[in-house]
Amino acid sequence: MKTIKLTQTVKIPDGVTVTVKSRKVMVKGPRGILRRNFGHMAIDIKMTKPNELTVEKWFGIRKELAAVKTVCSHVENMIKGVTKGFQYKMRSVYAHFPINVAISESNTLVDIRNFLGEKFNRQVRMLPGVTCIASKDMKDEFVLEGNDIELVSRSAALVQQSTTVKKKDIRKFLDGIYVSEKGAIVKE
Repeated sequence: MKTIKLTQTVKIPDGVTVTVKSRKVMVKGPRGILRRNFGHMAIDIKMTKPNELTVEKWFGIRKELAAVKTVCSHVENMIKGVTKGFQYKMRSVYAHFPINVAISESNTLVDIRNFLGEKFNRQVRMLPGVTCIASKDMKDEFVLEGNDIELVSRSAALVQQSTTVKKKDIRKFLDGIYVSEKGAIVKE
């Protein structure tokens, strides 16, 4: 059963400008510019008012209609990124061998040493636009910050995956670096 037309709108706050040209969306705000290409999705994206973006799908089946909400969510995340930014806090957890985390190359390279007492050093480079800062108030914690939620969360995933325990019972060996908190850089 096809739905004739599904429409959703995204409200654009003051101080943020959104431009759309052939399904390429650019969001400009106080923290910077984010661009995203939705060219692979068969939907209509247009600015109906200066502060309103409309996403439409004509004659779509259920799975195709889901793309409308997906695009709206992506644009809302872009707007939140250029106004507030995204912040992921990560903590190192260990039972015996203390994990040593060093941040270098202007906060873009994370060096993980002494994981489970191994001599092997793990290096994780942050994705472009993401910085890593050691937390001042808490031991064994560091903070990933950036404007693009996907790049920040993927950088956190790369750090977490670099400390996976191999050839041991993961129910007993819980050592690693895990995301402890997600939020915005600019607090309300």
